[in-house]
Amino acid sequence: MNREEQEQRRKYWEANKRILVALLSIWFLVSYGFGIIGADWLNQFQLPGTQFPLGFWFAQQGSIYVFVVLIVAYVYLMDRLDRRFDVDEQ
Repeated sequence: MNREEQEQRRKYWEANKRILVALLSIWFLVSYGFGIIGADWLNQFQLPGTQFPLGFWFAQQGSIYVFVVLIVAYVYLMDRLDRRFDVDEQ
């Protein structure tokens, strides 16, 4: 493996780590921050159109929905990254 390939792999991995850190930070904030730490404060608000307190909703359903959205975002971002570094499967 030549020097240029090694540099491209390093750049690819660094970009991959940035994506992972960003998405995992969002997941942590939503599941732990909103669902546990901030649940009492969020409970003063209701989920629009329902009678559910917002903190309860984040603890029970919201973090799951956000996790699914993060999976879709990861697939999209990694597909774009793969095409940028010409390592896509197409």
